[in-house]
Amino acid sequence: MNCPSQRMLRREPHAANHLPPSFVRGLLSVFCLVSLATFDAAAAHKKIYIVTDLEGISGVYKFAQTRETNTPEARQAREFFMGDLAAVVRGLRAGGATEIVVLDGHGNQAVLPELMVPGAKYITGLPRPQVFPLLDGSYAGVVFLGFHAMMGTPDGVLHHTQSSATENRYWYNGVESGELAQCAIVAGHFGVPPILVTGDEATCREAEKFFGKACIKVAVKKGIARESALLYPFEETRAKLYKGAKQAMAVIRNCRPYRLEFPVQARKEYLVLQEPPPKRVTKEGTIPDALHLLDF
Repeated sequence: MNCPSQRMLRREPHAANHLPPSFVRGLLSVFCLVSLATFDAAAAHKKIYIVTDLEGISGVYKFAQTRETNTPEARQAREFFMGDLAAVVRGLRAGGATEIVVLDGHGNQAVLPELMVPGAKYITGLPRPQVFPLLDGSYAGVVFLGFHAMMGTPDGVLHHTQSSATENRYWYNGVESGELAQCAIVAGHFGVPPILVTGDEATCREAEKFFGKACIKVAVKKGIARESALLYPFEETRAKLYKGAKQAMAVIRNCRPYRLEFPVQARKEYLVLQEPPPKRVTKEGTIPDALHLLDF
């Protein structure tokens, strides 16, 4: 039986503290490479949720296009909508999205099933059991497509918040918020950040205010008045939408959910139209959590 020598048995003191610098640098390099590989592998599987509206779509600039359902103008506006949506779906796919769910968020519903492009699944029809059906923490990001600026925005095309007829306005803890912020708060409840906003220039400016620079914004027109706009050609807007969607997939890691600390103090102002002349009413209260935000 061979016994180890005294030299072999003797422990070198603090040997771990005398590793060669090159060895330590090598270990750190390997660790960084493994971490990046793990992150990239996770980034390769991205679920995206798209919330849509109609007023912020290319070519849409008057309420006759959005409030009606069975007119030639309304049909045409929905075709415009499906074109913008197709560009965004394709861009998200090109950027690495592996699953896309589209929520038809316009009150009259805007999805035309015969024009749906592959690469996404589409939720349409009312009523619904939740504000955003199927949305949960497994989604990497949320896209707000075809949105509009909040009520009272002078250069916002078709600006309103929830109701263009009663001209609603909302404040949460003293901060006036439109539909962009409202929808982002609900998504933020699940930890899902906004990664892309499309609409007019005023909508993009509003997105910058609430979501910061990391969220990608794509303007498809510029407002002149509530029902007047400087329109951009479809060929240009669809190319910008595709590029913006693809870019949004690359910046997900920089985007953060938009959250409020609940409960929040809320105020709502709106017109009562039942008895002429219309009068403006104020309602105040407390909202317990994000999922009840739109109940107020």
